[in-house]
Amino acid sequence: MQIHEIQPIHKNKTRKRVGRGGKRGTYCGHGQKGQSSRAGRKFQPVIREFIKRYHKLRGYRFGTGKNENIVILQLSVLDKNFGPKEIINPEKLIEKGIITRVNNQIPQVKILGKAEIKKALTIEKCLASKGVTEIVEKAGGQIIVSDRQKEKDSKAKAKEKAVARRAQAKERKASGKQQAKGSTPKKASKAKKASVKNKAKAEKKPKAKK
Repeated sequence: MQIHEIQPIHKNKTRKRVGRGGKRGTYCGHGQKGQSSRAGRKFQPVIREFIKRYHKLRGYRFGTGKNENIVILQLSVLDKNFGPKEIINPEKLIEKGIITRVNNQIPQVKILGKAEIKKALTIEKCLASKGVTEIVEKAGGQIIVSDRQKEKDSKAKAKEKAVARRAQAKERKASGKQQAKGSTPKKASKAKKASVKNKAKAEKKPKAKK
């Protein structure tokens, strides 16, 4: 068999001509008037309404606000892998294979957990919860806070103090307004005005002759 001997299996389907009378004559199956009967009609797809309702991300650098470079560790893991006088920091955790680098960078480590320990651990360059700091200090250890973390804590405390001051100032203003209203009530002032008017009228009236 050669190329010129090849024949198609399916017959070529001829396109049906419209507007030449018969079943598809006159309006060609489009109906009368309206957008659907015109050439170049464009209806809005139904899915577009659903797409518009979805929340949009503002730019390709827009994130959820969470730091992806934080690695969470349990206190019991540190108790098993470190001795009583060993210094714990992210570099040593990577050396021992407890954590790995994130995006080829040393991640920030946060320690959580409620397990009791008996070793005096010294932790550096790591974040820790209040419960963990209490447990470590009870065991005779310490958590050395970095300068950056100290700055963050001081800023957070300053914000809390500012919010408390604003709330106190609002309370004082509200209490001052209430006291001012209570000291000069409207009813009392109206009664005084009425008494003054009555006295003036009594003075103006002429005395009756005997």
